Amino acid sequence: MSTETITISRLGAQGDGVADSAGGPVYVPFALPGETVAVARVKNHGTLMSITAPSRDRQAPACRHFGPDGLNGTCGGCTLQHYADAPYRAFKRQLVIDALRSKGLTPEVDDIIPAAPGERRRVVFAARRTEKDMLIGFNQAESHHIVDIEECPIASAAILARLPAIKAVAQALATSAEPFRLTVIETAAGLDLAADGIKSLTDAQRRRTVETVLGTKGIARVALNGEILVEHQKPIIDFGGIQVSPPPGAFTQATKQAEDAMAALVTEHVGNAKRIADLFAGAGTFSLRLARTGRVHAVEAEEKALQALDHAARMTQGLKPVTVERRDLFRRPLMAQELKAFDAVVFDPPRAGAEFQCKELARSSVKKIVAVSCNPLTLARDLAILVEAGYSIGKVTPIDQFLWTSHVEVVVALQK
Repeated sequence: MSTETITISRLGAQGDGVADSAGGPVYVPFALPGETVAVARVKNHGTLMSITAPSRDRQAPACRHFGPDGLNGTCGGCTLQHYADAPYRAFKRQLVIDALRSKGLTPEVDDIIPAAPGERRRVVFAARRTEKDMLIGFNQAESHHIVDIEECPIASAAILARLPAIKAVAQALATSAEPFRLTVIETAAGLDLAADGIKSLTDAQRRRTVETVLGTKGIARVALNGEILVEHQKPIIDFGGIQVSPPPGAFTQATKQAEDAMAALVTEHVGNAKRIADLFAGAGTFSLRLARTGRVHAVEAEEKALQALDHAARMTQGLKPVTVERRDLFRRPLMAQELKAFDAVVFDPPRAGAEFQCKELARSSVKKIVAVSCNPLTLARDLAILVEAGYSIGKVTPIDQFLWTSHVEVVVALQK
């Protein structure tokens, strides 16, 4: 390890400051472009020790767990609280531009739709029981150490108000000192808690968990490894006015605001299409909204999510027909011949993207496509496949729903 003074030239894709040196780039978490900083350096990683010349874009962090001086945050949940709003948003938009350019794509990219504090309705906590207490929080960056949080400016007020209850449920579930994950989703009926990483519970622990939930206000359901332990009330999430009861631990967009923005862009481009395929449909984030104007075929690999979508569609009046198909689109994409049945296709895959599905879309005659992505790099790869096949890129909109991180969502409209 050596200590040296370097100047930060830019931010890397993960939000670290990057300095150029004779030995290659040096990555410095919590440093900003233009700053001269002293770092303890190990190979290409620098730990920020002090700032000789701070950036005008540096701001005081919003949360005590980020670090009192904004130099070395302890909580690994956020990485960019120290960056002022305007350059922070420009940085995230530029991530999308750079990813597209890496594949030779140069469409106009809209300004990012911003996120605000207090919007996160879905939070994944790290949890671990100690001899004295129950830790609930986030792992410190590059560490298994859990920072026990007392505040969280990104989380919704409903989640923050129930932190003691969440901790009590975690305490009832914990069978050892081994860490586990606890996904918390704010729903209309109360909080939906899903624990993963605990092997099994004794009958006594199950009873204790049920008693804890029944004696606590605001907890709708608790599940372990997908199994419902107690459902005081059925959790309900609103997808554009349509009520859905998702399965335990189901994927939902992290904020309602971002979900609504994405859904508005999707429905705008699909327009008056009468036959729509929604691929990687989840529990119906887009399918159910699209069914107000067209027939929808929803394809998803997760059976329980698909069942929730199907049930919501059947229970909602005024929708066009919704059909569902359980299918692993990574292994078995909809083929070009099958895609002939649709005027428009929406796809919203996991971070790995939808390469094989896009190759089939490229061979199809579908007129409109909407790509939704949480990974600009795999999105750029998928879009390049479609553009080469004759699709043109229209509106490209970045959306921020993971505030103060380097993660960015994108919605892209394409036309044959």
